[in-house]
Amino acid sequence: MEGISDIRIIGIDKDRPPLVRKEPYIDLFFKLSHKAPQDWCEEFNKLIKDLVPQVKIDKTEGLFINAYVRDMNHIPGHLEKIKQKISACNEQYIENMRLKALAADEKNAALVAAAGDQARLNAIVAALEFDE
Repeated sequence: MEGISDIRIIGIDKDRPPLVRKEPYIDLFFKLSHKAPQDWCEEFNKLIKDLVPQVKIDKTEGLFINAYVRDMNHIPGHLEKIKQKISACNEQYIENMRLKALAADEKNAALVAAAGDQARLNAIVAALEFDE
């Protein structure tokens, strides 16, 4: 199974190749190595919102990064910026997952301790003798 650190651009969407048109821009659809999770896509869209020209990924599809350039000579530089954002997003996503796992472990440890105390309390209450 491929992991988050394996997410990278592997090419252009073969169904939507870049075309020279009368519009003053060229659409680019970069294909990822595998489908990214929705929360990764959300994080990526936050990281790249300041990138010019604009870039985005549809979080429900998670497989193509949509971009454009006004000058075909800017494609290599724009691609490089996008790759850097993907790398940063991968690192940030992995760190967030690590922090979530730590928080879950701490919560589980607290629940186990509380469960132990609760069991002891239940035993004490069960052993109480009341007058009839």
